[in-house]
Amino acid sequence: MALSIPGFVGADIENLVNEAAILTARHNRTVITQAEFDEAIERIIAGPERKSRLINPREKRVIAYHEAGHAVVMQSLAEADPVYKITIVSRGMAGGFTMPRPSEDRMLASRNRLLAEMVSLMGGRTAEELVFNDITSGASNDIERATQIARMMVTRLGMTEEMGPLAYGKKDGTLFLGSDVSDQRDYSETVAQAIDSQVFRLVNEAHQQAKTILTRYRDPLDAVANRLLEVETLTQAEFESIFPAPVFKHSGIPDLAEDPPILSEKVNRDPSKTVSRRVQQNGGVPPQLSVVDPEI
Repeated sequence: MALSIPGFVGADIENLVNEAAILTARHNRTVITQAEFDEAIERIIAGPERKSRLINPREKRVIAYHEAGHAVVMQSLAEADPVYKITIVSRGMAGGFTMPRPSEDRMLASRNRLLAEMVSLMGGRTAEELVFNDITSGASNDIERATQIARMMVTRLGMTEEMGPLAYGKKDGTLFLGSDVSDQRDYSETVAQAIDSQVFRLVNEAHQQAKTILTRYRDPLDAVANRLLEVETLTQAEFESIFPAPVFKHSGIPDLAEDPPILSEKVNRDPSKTVSRRVQQNGGVPPQLSVVDPEI
């Protein structure tokens, strides 16, 4: 469970245990199980489930492809954390979420890892583009986070050759009521333009890399999205039975020259075709493979 709560301090853990205890009581149980802890973690991170929230079929399909896009991109990157859970059940303000789980504790973030995180964040928006030939407001938080990572790489971490190993701007530690710590510019307008240019380049390259990945693995993308529409939630084992981890490089971007290990010896998007025996052997239900009409 500790892998699911990186960064939690003592008060957060206390809140987690209390929430799990409340859920246990609601279920008329006397022992807190892993299921209650998992639900408590999700409630703290994303909010309570909102199963009563009505979502029209088209928006539900968009959400399914959005989350499937995140998951397929994460699965294709060496530095990304394994996908632990994917759901299109609404929580809080979110229509769904994809939850990674770190395989080990880390104190440092490498450049490749930050780039992989940016590519993963752009996976949802990119899936919407590819499938529906349109984009929605659902990716607003993803774009904001990707932009923040890119700006931090440029101005704080010295992770771009163009800007060099320099820190740009300094923190203004003076706090006023209702304000936050802000940056003070200590560089010229020319440097500011260069910073903006590098941030744009990093985010745009992450978007293009996500598009390359999802174009390559379009069949698994369709399969994961359609399965989400059927069952709403996929565990790590269920997801990996549909899309096993492909062969990838260690640079943060998958080796797209290799043939992707997709659902079967020959996957066809025609639903009448046979789906992988491997999915059936792993206990997964064969998904219906189909292409969403972009004009729906």
